Amino acid sequence: MKRIATIILCVAMLFAGAALALDRLITVTGESMISVAPDMATIQLGVTTQAASAREAGDANAKKMSGLLSAIKAAGIAEADIQTTQLSLQPQYSGGNAPRITGFQASNQVTVKVREIGAVSGVLDRAIAAGANDIAGIEFVVSERSKALDRARREAIDDARRKAELYAGAANAKLGPVVTISEIPPQPPVRPVMHSMREAATSVPVAPGEQQLRLSLTVTFELAQ
Repeated sequence: MKRIATIILCVAMLFAGAALALDRLITVTGESMISVAPDMATIQLGVTTQAASAREAGDANAKKMSGLLSAIKAAGIAEADIQTTQLSLQPQYSGGNAPRITGFQASNQVTVKVREIGAVSGVLDRAIAAGANDIAGIEFVVSERSKALDRARREAIDDARRKAELYAGAANAKLGPVVTISEIPPQPPVRPVMHSMREAATSVPVAPGEQQLRLSLTVTFELAQ
């Protein structure tokens, strides 16, 4: 019985120590937001054609798309950076209670990766001049996003420590070492979108702006005696 009592006492002391340790912890959230200029872009563009028959629509689309691809490559875009993302041939119907086929529409769209941000406007100009009449979207990209996030992580740690020191000082305690760090998954940046264009333009102005990268960390510190 004496041995059992000793074990119970040791377990109770362990739990008491754990409770005391938990009472000596402080958890804060560190945040950081940095602005990064995009250095790349991806553009979704293509050709949409209509004709009375499926074959006519397909042939016309293939001819225009061939010219468009040649123009994109002439703008300095490597073949590996051009990828077909949509290819369709659909009948067009008239309205009314008894719809009938009035023609066919062929569409071919590619995604183009532009590795020099300053070349985006020129690529769009060449594409439109070559017959592109369906520009569905443009996405500006930070190629070294991980490096920018590493900078944000350091800033978030500094922010967490600043907050923890403030709370510790207000509670007449001293801040001890870090116990745990947990990163909250960063939110993807808001990406500007260029809506579908059906009419040719002589020049396409492009403003990449900056992306705001936000990062948050949850950091737990020990409070020193």
